[in-house]
Order: sequence, then structure tokens, then C-alpha cells
Amino acid sequence: MAYQPSKKKNQVVTLNAKPEPIAIDTEKAAVIVIDMQNDFGVKGGLFDRAGFDISMIQKAVGPTAKVLATARDAGIKIIYLNMGFRPDLSDLGASDSPNRVRHLMFGVGKSVRAPDGKESRLLIRDTWNTDVVSELKPQDGDVVIYKHRFSGFYETELDTILKQIEIRYLIVTGCTTSVCVESTVRDAMFRDYSCVMLADCMGEPIGNELPRSNHEASLLVMQTLFGWVSDSNEFTKALEAQQIAAAHPQT
Repeated sequence: MAYQPSKKKNQVVTLNAKPEPIAIDTEKAAVIVIDMQNDFGVKGGLFDRAGFDISMIQKAVGPTAKVLATARDAGIKIIYLNMGFRPDLSDLGASDSPNRVRHLMFGVGKSVRAPDGKESRLLIRDTWNTDVVSELKPQDGDVVIYKHRFSGFYETELDTILKQIEIRYLIVTGCTTSVCVESTVRDAMFRDYSCVMLADCMGEPIGNELPRSNHEASLLVMQTLFGWVSDSNEFTKALEAQQIAAAHPQT
């Protein structure tokens, strides 16, 4: 399938962010939704079965839904990155690779019963477990990409698609903040994409009980060296202001 740039008018919005505001051409922007899937954010998924507190991921669903609705209204492309392995685990890595060993510790590939009673498997492609959470389901025209490492750029078509549709700005949401989100943002920055992470649209169970959580520490590193940090309210405010200005042009 060939991905074509949209025909919408050129629009530049200024988004309030840290360390400083950033001007974004929305014609060259995409919202990235990373791993907001049942295995990580829903009871009965891999994280929940492993005993992780998933409340902060669930808390990010509402703000993310608002961002997606606003982005779609503005004609901004939506791209989902979903963690999921092939049924034979052939893309999990060599027998002694950290990726395989660590994921198998959490039961990847294990057969389980989904909430609807159907058979499913932990973190396996095209199952209930790797489906996007119901509140954030992809719509027609969205792009959905499976990945088998923490970064969405590793051995996927993400970079090719972004170049085909002439994207330069990534509005990043998802989980977990210090693992798959940060890994993807680092790889994006190395490829010269400008990334804005929406803090309230992310979640991180690891270190959540610490005085400074992994979520907070990761965002600090990101805003210092790798991109910008903002939130859902600032994103929607910037786009709504642009739409009002477009509806009432100065004469």
C-alpha cells in the first residue's frame, strides 16, 4: 500500500512545551501511539498477570483519546506501534538474547483466556492481548505497525512510512515511558525527527513508588537532550486556536 501525503493546507501551530515552545507544521506531523494495548493496560493482560500496577497506564487513556480526536479533526496522521511477536516466536531473538530471555520471564507466548472467553496468547500478534485498548481503537486511515523490540524503528517500516508521507514532527504518546517510548524517541531523534512527548498520555509502572519515578526521570532526559515535553491540554489548545484563526481570518 502506498501512503500519500494529505492535501490539507499548510498549518503551523506553536505548542507550549519544555524546554521551550516549538512551532509545528501540522501537515508534517503525526501522532504516535506506542503499545497502548491490552497486554499492558487492561486487567488480564501481561502486565496485570505479572503483578504490575497498571493504573498509570489506564490514567493515560483518557488524555490520549482527546489527543487522537483533536488530531483527526485537524487531519493529522495517526500511527500505532504495537508490541507483538510471531506465533512461533521466531522474532523474539536468539536463545540467549536478552530480548528473548527477559520476555519469556514474563510469559510471552503463554496461552491464556481472553475476557471474552476465547483462547489468546501473551504478546502474540493478532490476538486480544496485542489489540489496542478499546478506548483508543485505530480508525480507517490510521497506520498500525507491529514491532518486536522496544524501539518502533527497529526492523519495521516506520521510518519508510514517515518519509513517504513527509513527516518531520512526532507527537508521542504511549507506554512505557522509560522503555518503549524512550527507545523510540531516541531512535527518532537520531533520524532527525522532532519529537514532542505528551506527559499525561504516558505511563510507567517501573519505579512508580520512588521519590522520582522512572516516568519523571525519563521525561527530564528527553526534554534536556532528545526533544520536547508537553501535555494533552497544550496540544489541543494549540490546534483549537489554529482552527479558530482559520475560521476567522483577519481582513
